[in-house]
Parts: sequence; structure tokens; C-alpha cells
Amino acid sequence: MTETLEESSAGTARHRVVILTGLSGSGKSTAIRALEDGGFFCIDNLPVPLLPKVLELAGSGPRPEWKRLAFVVDTRDRMHLDQAVGMIDQLQEEGVEVQIVFLEASDDVLVRRFSETRRRHPLSAEGTVREGIEEERRRLADLRARADLVLDTSKHTVHTLKHLIQERYVGSEEPPLRITVLSFGFKHGLPTECDLVFDLRFLPNPYFVEELRPRTGLEEPVQHYVLSKPEALEFLARFFPLIELMLPLYEDEGKSYLTIGIGCTGGKHRSVAMTERIAEHLKSLGWHVNIRHRDVPREKES
Repeated sequence: MTETLEESSAGTARHRVVILTGLSGSGKSTAIRALEDGGFFCIDNLPVPLLPKVLELAGSGPRPEWKRLAFVVDTRDRMHLDQAVGMIDQLQEEGVEVQIVFLEASDDVLVRRFSETRRRHPLSAEGTVREGIEEERRRLADLRARADLVLDTSKHTVHTLKHLIQERYVGSEEPPLRITVLSFGFKHGLPTECDLVFDLRFLPNPYFVEELRPRTGLEEPVQHYVLSKPEALEFLARFFPLIELMLPLYEDEGKSYLTIGIGCTGGKHRSVAMTERIAEHLKSLGWHVNIRHRDVPREKES
């Protein structure tokens, strides 16, 4: 029985093969990119007769993503589309786990999307976009009837569609947002990869404490000096609620990577100690966090 979006519940079940199909303009490109970001091996516009051959090759693939595959099959394959249902049935009889996801949207939404992108509908060469949509619905009727999930994307943005696809087919195996907390020194230049930058040059500088000058913010004496100061405590008391507000919102917008830059003068003391503290806090909240200290090696040599 075909499952609609409203009837389906979000899950983390893995599928050997996901076949994405549906109407032009319904979001198949967004969906296939979401699966690719989630670790699937993906091919867009795969000719139907090549499907068994790709699976044969995937069976001997050494890389983990070859265990999960996703293909877009649609009306661009005009020569072989009518073979799709039979081919999928044959694969399932051979023990291959295949799930068909059919994406669609209302005619008005599809017409608007084609108008906004200024792309021509693939089946409207001699007619209007609406006529092309009608013909495409007819050609894809068998695949829609055979689909395991029919997803109406009329009210979805690219971000909400990506989140839905990953939630259902990728699950929690891959963190949706990867955070990097990066310490750096302003005197060595601003890191271009940072999404957010915080300047800590207002904090007391361990550089001017003789016994701390040769040490780095990775060492306890420097960390204690930096993090015990009232200015640092006040900064963290304001920073943590702010970043805890922002991270879920970035995630909801579909952001995959976020780099938070923490800077001081040389990138050796204050920014390093604070980066360690911030990363520790974010990890305790369950976020996937990487730590980079860009300028510590440079400062050690100087």
C-alpha cells in the first residue's frame, strides 16, 4: 500500500536502494543531494537498464557508501522509463531492498517554480508548462502507483525537504550540523572559513605574565588564568545562551557546517583556552564539534 507523507512517521531505517522519481520541479535534485550528503552513493538520471549493472558493481565496492545507493529515475529517460517498474520488481525478487519515493507538487506550484527558474519543462516542447505537467503525470502514473512513499513538496522549502529526506533515510548516523571551533591570532590574519568571529582581545593577556608567556592555552595554568577572570566568566555567561539559540536555527536552515572563530592577538593563549572551553560545552549538549588551533604551532616557533 502506498504511504503518504501524512501517514508516514520519521524513521531511521536504512534502505539498500532508494529510487527517487516524480514530477519535474518537485525537488528531486534537492532530495538526491540530501542523500548524498548523508553518505549515499548517488546517480541522477540513471537509465533504467543500467540499474542492475550499477548494483553489481556496488556489491564489490570497498567503500561504505556503496552499501546505500540512491538513483533518480524520471521522464528524462524516455527510451526506458516504461521498464522501470518491472526492473524494480525483478530486483526485489532477487533480494535487493528497493524503496521508491515519488515527489510531486500541485500544478500551480510547479508552474511557479518553472517560471522562477526560467527553465523549460522537459515535456512542453510543443505546448505549455501545464500541458507538460499533465503529460508527465500520465507517463509516471505506474511508478506513482508502485511508490512506497508519495511526498507532496508544495509547501516545502529546499531546507525543509532536505531535513525530511535525511531524517527518514539517513537518521542519526550522520550529524546534520558539524561545528568547528577555531582559535586564531588576528596578527596572522582573519580565517576566511569562519561563519562567526568573536574577538577576545578585551581579556587580560597571559603573554604579559612571564611564567605563562611560553605556555599555550592548552595548558592548565593558562586556562585557569584566562577562564577565571571576571571578564571571561561574563563573556561565557552571555555567549552560551546566544550560541545555544543560534545552532538549532542554523540546523533548521539546512546548514551542514559552521565554523566559529575565536580570536586573540597571537592565537596562543586566550583564544586557545576559550576555544577548548566552548567546544567542551557544545559537546556536552550533544553537538558534533571539531577543534582547530590554527596559530599555536606558529606561535611556538616564534
